[in-house]
Amino acid sequence: MKNFWRFLLTNQNLIYKGILLATCSFLIVYLFPKGATFKYEFQKGKPWQYTTLYAPFDFSVLKSDVELEEERQAIINSNSPYYRANADIIEQVSRSYTTQYSNFFNRPVSSESYSRLYDFGNRILKEIYAYGVLPLGFEHQGGKSVFLIQGNNESTVDRNEFVKIEELRQKLEILTQNTEFQDYLDQFYKLFFEVVQPNISLDEKFTNNALNESLDDISIYRGFVQKGSIIIDQGEVVEGEKLQMLLSLKEEYASQLWNEYNYYWILFGYTILVVLTFMSLVLFISNYRPTIFEDNKEISFIFLNMVGMIGLTTLVINFDVQFLYAVPICILPLILKTFFDPRLALFTHMITILNLGFIVPNSFEFLFLQLLVGIVTILSITQLQNRANLFITVGRIVLVYLVGYIAFTIIHEGNISTLDFKVIGLFLLNGLLTLFAQPLIYLFERLFKLVSDVSLLELSDTNSKLLKEISDRAPGTFHHSLQVANLAETAANEIGANALLVRVGALYHDIGKMSAPTYFSENQTGSVSPHEEMAPDQSAKIIIDHVAEGIKMAKKAKLPDRIIDFIRTHHGDSWVYYFYKKAQESGEEVDEKDFRYPGPRPFSKETAILMMADSVEAASKSLREPTVDKIQQFVDTIINKQIDEKQFNDCNITLSEIETVKKVLSKKLINVYHLRVEYPE
Repeated sequence: MKNFWRFLLTNQNLIYKGILLATCSFLIVYLFPKGATFKYEFQKGKPWQYTTLYAPFDFSVLKSDVELEEERQAIINSNSPYYRANADIIEQVSRSYTTQYSNFFNRPVSSESYSRLYDFGNRILKEIYAYGVLPLGFEHQGGKSVFLIQGNNESTVDRNEFVKIEELRQKLEILTQNTEFQDYLDQFYKLFFEVVQPNISLDEKFTNNALNESLDDISIYRGFVQKGSIIIDQGEVVEGEKLQMLLSLKEEYASQLWNEYNYYWILFGYTILVVLTFMSLVLFISNYRPTIFEDNKEISFIFLNMVGMIGLTTLVINFDVQFLYAVPICILPLILKTFFDPRLALFTHMITILNLGFIVPNSFEFLFLQLLVGIVTILSITQLQNRANLFITVGRIVLVYLVGYIAFTIIHEGNISTLDFKVIGLFLLNGLLTLFAQPLIYLFERLFKLVSDVSLLELSDTNSKLLKEISDRAPGTFHHSLQVANLAETAANEIGANALLVRVGALYHDIGKMSAPTYFSENQTGSVSPHEEMAPDQSAKIIIDHVAEGIKMAKKAKLPDRIIDFIRTHHGDSWVYYFYKKAQESGEEVDEKDFRYPGPRPFSKETAILMMADSVEAASKSLREPTVDKIQQFVDTIINKQIDEKQFNDCNITLSEIETVKKVLSKKLINVYHLRVEYPE
């Protein structure tokens, strides 16, 4: 049991990475489509590159999207609406006619003629309401025929049979023409104008339900292919009927039931492929980015972003595949480049889109476009501390999407007349969503304690609270930090290290001296040092403690861990040599531990550069009558001593890069002291 626990403790980092890889693989496989995958790749307008394909089973041929849309439009255009007649209005109009008849027909006529005139008006009224009266301004929908619902009866009626309220006079003229009562047209019109009311209304709910039922009844199939039939011969162009049969066969493969294909074998196949892609990423990180590989937090961050992007894309596809190109996939390389480096960002982007190729339609086009856009994203200037750079990068991303889409449209259709402006709108939406990289970077900084260039730029502001405090309490230290920052930044630029990170680390590396500023020579104004009245070990303790005090202050100020690393390592585990020698000269027994910094040693190029720049700048104050040769020899001596003490053994800086740093530091110090090369007499 003890051996088991010892094994777990010894290999906990590898075990964590194994669990992380397995968890991410499971999540990705879970998101993948649950069905068989068509094993042939083909494109419209291209020759069939495989051998003659025979139908492996019976299947139906799907209608194309164009055909389905044409059928839908035909049904919509020919759809007959449902009108509903209100019988209560007819009864109300009939009563009004009886009541108001005498108001319009009061001429002295015989009772028989009066009664016949009344009956004639009743017949006209029934003729008008034979089908019904439409409201003022009513517009017909659909085809020529409509359905009329009268009570529980439904009938088909020509829409011209209805009487429009604004055409009432014309209807009366037709009904009274060539009758003995045609002279009474005006009285009838005035009477009916008062009593006639519309009784027909459009039943929208009934109409919509009927339309939806008709649309739902559209068959998505238009043919049938028997098993063993030839689908396409080798070399034939994939177009027309051949294309539709291939698409139908591919769709049939994707929708196969699990009892036809072994569920576990499909999962096993997907799992192998996903694990291979993730393993390639892990191997890349372990071989070329060992510091990231050792940091579980950073490798978790990378995997979380990959799974998140694949999950987001899957959700969008499940909701509506048309919105696929609105997914801002380029946020992934943007964020990873901000926190890490371009090569890692591009490699991770490539692994992500390879996995997405399993679930997106037209996978070749998708992979081609996304890989191309990812490369453009990586090669663009994306130092996000300059807001304009993000907009420039997004503009390039959208442009590549548009050009790629136009090119594929020309290949498939032979012209650009069929460009879908909805897709162009999705690309523009993609660009807008990519701008959310900025707030996401801020969020990830807080959640994962990472540092971006934006944060570094904020920290480099000398008006920040902590730097303002050190400039007030320890002005000499503040001036020293500025000089070290300038030296270290120049050296970092020369060897390709993170110059902004080095500069910020240099500005904060000595903040611990604020706890006892007068015990450090750069802050002493008088000729007497407080160390003269102290024992060497006490003086050494005060000097060494500025590292621990600086870490406390940095944590209290919530500085990022990457900045605190500069405070921890800027002296490594070197000696406080002056007081160590002084203690030896006193003749007392000396404990070496009391005169060594606690470490650790520098573990990156940036922290190594800071150690060299800090030592050289501090020691340069002791130079008397400096010359070019003196300064070069002085820099070589200090840095060679650090090499001899193995201070750089834990970081990835090379001897060649150290030599470059030496030359940069010498050149900068020569400029500081305004020295010129001596010319021969």
